[in-house]
This record gives sequence, structure tokens and C-alpha cells, in this order.
Amino acid sequence: MRCMKTGLFVGLASLLSASCSQTAPAHPEDAVVIGALLPFSGSESAIGRNLEQAMLLAIEDVNAAGGLDGRPFDLRSRDSHSSSRDSYSSTDRGFQQLLALLYNDQVSYLIGPEENALAREIAQDVKGLDVFHMLPGYAAPSIARSETRGGWMRLAPSPFHVGCTLAMIAVRDGIETVNTLAATDDYNTSVRSEFTTQFAASQGRVLPSVTFRSGEPTYTSKIESAFASDADRTLLAAYPATASTIVTEWTVSGLPGTWLLGPALRTEVLLANIPTGSLDGYIGVSPSLSLRSECLSVDAGTVDCTAENAAAFGGHFTRRWDGEAPLPASHFYYDGVVLIAMGLVYAQATGKTMPLSGHELQNIIRELNEPENEPASWRDLKAAMERLRAGTRLRYVGAAAEYQFDQYGANVHYFMQRWTIEDHEFVDQAPVPVNCGGPN
Repeated sequence: MRCMKTGLFVGLASLLSASCSQTAPAHPEDAVVIGALLPFSGSESAIGRNLEQAMLLAIEDVNAAGGLDGRPFDLRSRDSHSSSRDSYSSTDRGFQQLLALLYNDQVSYLIGPEENALAREIAQDVKGLDVFHMLPGYAAPSIARSETRGGWMRLAPSPFHVGCTLAMIAVRDGIETVNTLAATDDYNTSVRSEFTTQFAASQGRVLPSVTFRSGEPTYTSKIESAFASDADRTLLAAYPATASTIVTEWTVSGLPGTWLLGPALRTEVLLANIPTGSLDGYIGVSPSLSLRSECLSVDAGTVDCTAENAAAFGGHFTRRWDGEAPLPASHFYYDGVVLIAMGLVYAQATGKTMPLSGHELQNIIRELNEPENEPASWRDLKAAMERLRAGTRLRYVGAAAEYQFDQYGANVHYFMQRWTIEDHEFVDQAPVPVNCGGPN
């Protein structure tokens, strides 16, 4: 049982009486528990259940493939209370839930949260306990340093690559001026900053931008200020709940200007809560779900990709969850669970002691996913796990990507998905190569 030393970690006072108590619900006997912090309430609540469903599906699949030499994997989910109008209070509640996963539930393997600020705030505890921390979410912090304790892995593209790709699209479309209407949370602020920086570096002109706090009763004045600049494109960088209010008020105001759409807006939740057709024709980007092997580079700015692998996973998810489709981010959350399971199975086969430290597990997952290793698909985890138990190194071909990690644990990305909205539905266009340096 992990019991705190007084003053060791900030913010644990409220958990003192609970951190050494047996309050956790029952799990399968001898289960390998993976902890997850997900947005079940607050501004990102629309996505939390879908992300959990992806991880529960992954748990089912790895257990059907034999688990950890017969030991089942299990998921313990808690609520991050994603940012609301009372941002300090919601962040504090989410942080307490993270601490509960580490000290009450004593998880050695942690997935999430979606919220950048929470992921940064828990870093000291992850390092101190040498826990493994998988970050599948778009808003996860960038990873650009090596550690001797704790292990971090980031699966989705960083705000740098999102912003740079949006800037490249604007330049190639002949756009001369841009500005932004962006939420003040860490992720959307970073996307806004990278977009305007890269656009300016490409000799474009950045006009005055506008920021806002999520949860405001109205954004009418913010909309007026953003479009008063008369920019050729205005990037909307926000989460779906807030963005739907903004788009609705923007529609009522007469649809001034032209949007670019940030990656968090690629969700049916947005379309379900805005006037029909109001965003038709507008362009956005999000992480590509096409495998690298499914893509053929046509020229420096065009990639021709198929998406059969992502479609197959969508069918797998839909059959399990009564017709519900996975969000793009859910592909990464499924893969996060499988990567952990594969790493642990291989570690046990090669004589490592369980539970594995975060630093050790990060090194093993990076080692398994080196390009020269044979591929193993999510579609046949039984065969993959059997070969891992025999000590064979296999790289993972997942629901979202063929994984390859840099020296820090960040997945290497080659493409971003360009999309538009037609007849109130998302329509993919040709993916865009990631030609930016900087962190993954």
C-alpha cells in the first residue's frame, strides 16, 4: 500500500485518511489494473464515455488474447471534472482524482487525463512513484526530455504539429491574413500560438486575435472583436461544448468571416449542437488515422491514403457498443491500453519483475516499436501475444497508427488529416504531410 510521507507531495492533504484505506471496488482476482482519468463531467464530458468504451474494448481484446500469462487486465476509471467556468475548482477536483488513482487505487500504469494542466500537475507524483503514464489525448503535454524515474509516452500529434499544419494549409490556399478566436486552456492556447507563429514565419500577416474562457454565458462580444479584424481566416480553437455556443451565436450574427477549425472540433457532438449547415465548407485538421503503409506521397504537399484499418476498427467498436461509433481520439485510447499490455507481456517473458516501473516499461515499449521489428496488428492480438510470450519483439500496428517513438517517448507522426464539412457531415480530404520540425 502506498502511504504518503508528510509533506512529500503537494495537494494530498485531503486524501490522508483515504490513501491507506481499502475503499476500492472489487476487481477480477489478481488483475493487472490500469488507471484512467477521463472527462465524465465538465466542458469535455461529451467525449469521456466514448474514450472509456475504447479502453474497455481493448481490455476485453487483450484478455481474450490471454492477458498477462492468464492474469486479466482491468480498468479503473475516475472523473477528471474537465474544465468548467469554475476552472480552479474543477482542476482541483480532477487532481484529487488523479491522486486517488495513484495512492488509493495504487495503479502502476496510468492513462490520461485529456487536460494538459492536470497532466503537468501530476508529473511530480508520477516521477516520484516511478509510474508509467500513457498520454493518448490531443491535449497532452509535449514530451521532450529523458527521465530516470517515471515513464511518459505521447500518442497524438503535439500542438506544434497541429498549428504548423493549419498554417501550411492556409499558406497553400493563398491566405494572406489570419487571426484566432481561442479558449484560454493550455491546449487551445498552444495550438493558437503555434498556428500564428508558423503562419508569420511563412510571411503571412497575423491580425489581432481574441481569447475567451470556456463556460461564459455568451460570446457575442468576443465574436464581434474577432471578426472586426477582417482576417481572411479565423482559427476557432476550442472544445466542442463551447464551440457549439460560439458557432450558434456567430450564425445569429450573420456568419461574418471564414473559419479554420481546430482538431478538437472533429466530433459529432459539435454538429449536433449547431445550426444545420452553418459550418459547411469550412476546413479543419486532426490527427490522421491512416497507417503510414496506407499512404503514398504524391508530391511535397499531397498524400494519397486509404483508411481501411481505421474503418475496420470503427466496425469493431460499433459492433461492441450497439452502433455507437468511436471518436478519432478513441482510436488512440484503445492503442494506449494495448501498448501497455504488449509491453508487460514481453517484459514478463524476458524475466522482468512485476509490477514494472514506469521507466522500464517506457523503454520496453520503445524497443518493441522500433521500425525493424515485425508488425503485429490489433486485429490478431492472440497471435501477437503468443509471439511476445516467446520473447519475439513486435511493433504494434494499432487502430490509429503504426507506432514508432522518439528517444523521449513521443510517437512520430508523418501525416495530419485535412477535412471539411458537407451537408452537415464531416468529409475527409487528402491528408497533409507533417513537414515541421519540433516536438512530436
